[in-house]
Amino acid sequence: MNDETRYSIGELARRTGLSVKTIRYYADRGIVPPTGRTPAGYRHYGPDAVARLELVRTLRDLGVDLAAIRRVVDREVPLAEVAAAHAEALAVQIRVLRLRQAVLTAAARGGGGAEQIELLHTLARLSGQERRRLVADFLDAVFDGLATAPAYPGIMRSLTPELPDDPSTEQVQAWVELAELAQDADFRASMRRLVRQYAADHDVPGLPRPDAVAVVRDAVAPALAAGLDPAGPEADSVIRAVTARYAGLRASPDDADLRKRLLDRLDAANDPRRDRYLDLLAVINGWSGGGAVAPALDWFSRALRARMPSPAR
Repeated sequence: MNDETRYSIGELARRTGLSVKTIRYYADRGIVPPTGRTPAGYRHYGPDAVARLELVRTLRDLGVDLAAIRRVVDREVPLAEVAAAHAEALAVQIRVLRLRQAVLTAAARGGGGAEQIELLHTLARLSGQERRRLVADFLDAVFDGLATAPAYPGIMRSLTPELPDDPSTEQVQAWVELAELAQDADFRASMRRLVRQYAADHDVPGLPRPDAVAVVRDAVAPALAAGLDPAGPEADSVIRAVTARYAGLRASPDDADLRKRLLDRLDAANDPRRDRYLDLLAVINGWSGGGAVAPALDWFSRALRARMPSPAR
């Protein structure tokens, strides 16, 4: 093929797979202009028309507008510059779609009405500063009066979600659910009780020590893995190990009073919403999960209650 080669519009359609109507449309807008006309008045095109049309089709498939495409094919702007601008615009659209998907997914999961959707939509569209303010308000309510204690700034940081600038769909969905949970007054009160009980477990002279939840979690994990029945005799050794260790940490006798206080402590901590908060936090911050304690607390509470004397009538 040489520089004198010319194509009819029908030949271009066969070579590119575009319709004659589409090629004529691009020609009329100066994107792929004809090089001339035949004596009969039909348009004909030069050898670069095929490459131009293939580039136009690719850019259109990628969502680039015709005005920008014309500037590219006429070499008015570099293709890389147009590609970068459209990639950024597309990234913005993707973030918006992720937010919408997160709101609708959370609304479908929660089964709420119009008010819940409005709340979720508001939470999804918060700016970075507004998200930080919401989280700070939650943590201030939970740690009220304890935030200045040496151990608690680190604990507060470990409970702080940091949504990335370019979050995944799963991270956006997790943020919307976590933000809704953090605004739940009952959940805040539950977490506040848990934090104060944690503080009470550590209000003992000496070196730092685990709290009741950590003691139970560590001791019960093998029993859960083995599928032991909390009401069965195999659970006796687990109970003795937990109560003895907790009594030692509290410098108290391992008696009925300590076991009752331990049960009260675990009942307050056994809130599945806490585990859910930590799971969502792990997704948002890109941490590994697996921090659920509710199954261990539930197992041990049932085991201990089965062995405590019934209240006198």
